[in-house]
Amino acid sequence: MTDATDKTDGAGEPSRIQANVLLGVSGGIAAYKAVDLASKLTAAGACVQVVMTAAACELVGPPSFEAVTGRAVLTSLWRRDGDRTIRHIDLVDWADIVVVAPATANIVGKTAGGICDNLLSTTLCAAWRKPCLLAPAMNDRMWTNPAVQRNVAAVKAMGFELVGPATGRLACGTEGPGRMAEPVEILAAIRRMLKNAGRGTS
Repeated sequence: MTDATDKTDGAGEPSRIQANVLLGVSGGIAAYKAVDLASKLTAAGACVQVVMTAAACELVGPPSFEAVTGRAVLTSLWRRDGDRTIRHIDLVDWADIVVVAPATANIVGKTAGGICDNLLSTTLCAAWRKPCLLAPAMNDRMWTNPAVQRNVAAVKAMGFELVGPATGRLACGTEGPGRMAEPVEILAAIRRMLKNAGRGTS
């Protein structure tokens, strides 16, 4: 796991994030924490574009993200305004970093397998040359499933980085690995990755 402390500019103030952050939100119960992450990123100076899966929208309403980012949430590959641009490619070109929080077993598996069946999975398929960060979140029995671990190894081999999961109390009430990293930990990982890539921190 990454250091949970926020990076500073040497004067005790958190460094600014002058970057375009594509924040993918998949359908885990930890999706509510992604609103806090989006808020923290925006407050730090980042331009945050949120992409949600249909399952994520069942857990957290898009207006929550729109309120903290000032940008419309994207949920579909398809445009209805006559614009013929290719949305998932445009998103990858725009982003300095791609972050998925929470990253469910489903989205990790789709990324590992190159499955493109919604806007988020299709964008991730095209994003592997960009800095990409996944924050896994799932039940401990899912996280330790050999198939999930093979998928984790596959996305790491493609260059994706992971933050977490932590061990703690899970949505089902049990204790174990699978709890999504806290937003401050994810934020620290984003800062580190942007710095390493020479993008958008000051």
